[in-house]
Amino acid sequence: MPPRLRSALSAVLLALTCLLVPFGALAAWAAYGLLDTGRYVTTMAPLAADPNVREAVADTVGDGILRAVDQHLHVRPAGGTPFAGGSVRPFVRDVVRSFTQTEAFRLAWDTGNRVTHDAVLRALREKEDDGAAGRPVTVDFAPVADQVKRQLARDHVPLAARIPVEHTAVSVLPAGQLASFRKGFHVLELAGFWLPVAAVAFAATGIALAVHRRRAVAATALGTALGGALLALAVTIGRGLTLAGLPADVPHPAARAVYDALTGTLRTAAWLLLGLGLTVALTAWLTHRLRPLRPAAPPGAGPGPDPDPGPPPTRIRATTAVVRPQPVDDGAG
Repeated sequence: MPPRLRSALSAVLLALTCLLVPFGALAAWAAYGLLDTGRYVTTMAPLAADPNVREAVADTVGDGILRAVDQHLHVRPAGGTPFAGGSVRPFVRDVVRSFTQTEAFRLAWDTGNRVTHDAVLRALREKEDDGAAGRPVTVDFAPVADQVKRQLARDHVPLAARIPVEHTAVSVLPAGQLASFRKGFHVLELAGFWLPVAAVAFAATGIALAVHRRRAVAATALGTALGGALLALAVTIGRGLTLAGLPADVPHPAARAVYDALTGTLRTAAWLLLGLGLTVALTAWLTHRLRPLRPAAPPGAGPGPDPDPGPPPTRIRATTAVVRPQPVDDGAG
């Protein structure tokens, strides 16, 4: 293959590699991070100790308990009960906050996230014409409300045993964003394996075809570093867009904590791509600059010996013919 054609084909393959690197990392994160229930629950488990998440749970569950009391017990401020007016609201929320610091809450949190993960996957895999496709994905806090009710009863709060436990659903995936998420979900599900494999195959083939392989390695490394930087920037921009698109009743600090937990692996992968690319590019540059050079000849020195003198010249030995004078026969007898 002509060198010019090899260089052109190598450049195309390496450009495709640099383009596939960030998309491959994103697809792999979606396929092996978000779609695995065990990894998802493990990722979300530390949020049970996050103050913003605890505050959001306390507000949601506390409001649900008070709303259930108002609907089923019809308590009025003049009744003189502990649930009268708004004076009991801080008390109920304090009880819920206390519950969020217990082991029972952490177990309920893990169970709720497992159920939520299954619900999200079901919603993303549903077809557009399904009846449930247009509904938001919600998580039910009824088990948490039941634990709070028991805690109030143990604290001898009047009427605590009569508090009805209703299903308090919190939207985790609004219906308006469900359609856009579903469009890219199936593509990412298939591309999670093939995009990284294609990127590695293109890189290996492009470097093998390159006329100057050291330059090809350095260019591929710089492209990988650029892809990692763009991926980190996309995660940051996506954080702002996601929070801006949430409804007003969704606590933004808690949503921010959830987003950061879910994208933590992707953010780490982006920084690894950036660091690995820069390291390989720097190594290729240093090995080119620091390679040993031939020692130069000292000034005034003649040319060195011919590295390939060839066979010795053939010497022609001159032969001298000696001519002796012959006697001349003059005919005299």
